[in-house]
Order: sequence, then structure tokens, then C-alpha cells
Amino acid sequence: MAILRSLTMQAVADRVGVRAPSLYKRVRDRDALIAAVAESVVDELSAELERVEQDDAQPGGPDDLLTGLATTYRAFAHAHPEGFRLMFTASPPLASLDRAAGPVLRASAARVGEDHALDAARLLTAWMTGFLQMELAGAFRLGGDVDLAFDYGLSRLLKGLDG
Repeated sequence: MAILRSLTMQAVADRVGVRAPSLYKRVRDRDALIAAVAESVVDELSAELERVEQDDAQPGGPDDLLTGLATTYRAFAHAHPEGFRLMFTASPPLASLDRAAGPVLRASAARVGEDHALDAARLLTAWMTGFLQMELAGAFRLGGDVDLAFDYGLSRLLKGLDG
């Protein structure tokens, strides 16, 4: 992954205008630096998902909210492909991941009830993440409209939540 190869203590020190030894006063080592970047990416995604959740004042219900969250998740992946990939290769702190999961969990609970909210959120997140990993890697080469395929998959999943 390009971002991991270029994410060195020296490169970051140069970028922020300090000497590398000064950076070590704030960040233990390269692994801690990568974890900090991953945490920042997850926090940025969380803020975007929370905005969608807070802005969801229309009467469309949980399916519209889940669709808005999925669309935002996809837009984030396209806007920050390296950061999106990094979220799954580094280890951001659990608190950051919990915050990012919150909007999807709450919308899933509204859709399927508390007993199955975690299962539904995992299903949706796993499908979206897999789709996006393939999309970003250029794996959809058989033609067709990938936007329509995403919408189709999401609508099938939401319909499947009816049980």
C-alpha cells in the first residue's frame, strides 16, 4: 500500500517542519505513527457518519438513514482511498471504532430491533467494505454500472433485513 511505504518518521517530520528526533518526542515509533493516522481517518469517517445521522430529519425511516450512511461511507472511501484501506490494516483504538460504528448500529436497531442490531450492522458493514475494497482495487471489470450495482446490493440487503 502506497501510504504505508511513504509513511516514515522522516517523511512526516519533513512534512510538518520538524526534525525527526523531535517527532519521536510525540510518537513512539513508526507503528504508533501508523496507528495515529488510522485513528485520525476513523475519527474523520465517524464525524461524517454522525453528521448524516443528525441530519436525518426526513420521514423516510431507518432504510433511508442506512442508505445515507452507506452512501457517505462509499463517498468517504472514494475521497480517501488510502486512508480507507489503512483503517483495515492498522489498529485504530477501540474507542474510535466504537464511535464510527455507532450511527450504523443505531440505524440498524431502528430497522430490525435491538436484538439483531449488531448482526444487521455487521452484515451491512461487511458487504459495503467488501464492495468498496473490490471497487477501489478495480476488480469490477465485467462492465455494467458499478453505481447501480452498489444501489442494487444495498437495496437487496435492506429488503433481506425483513427476515
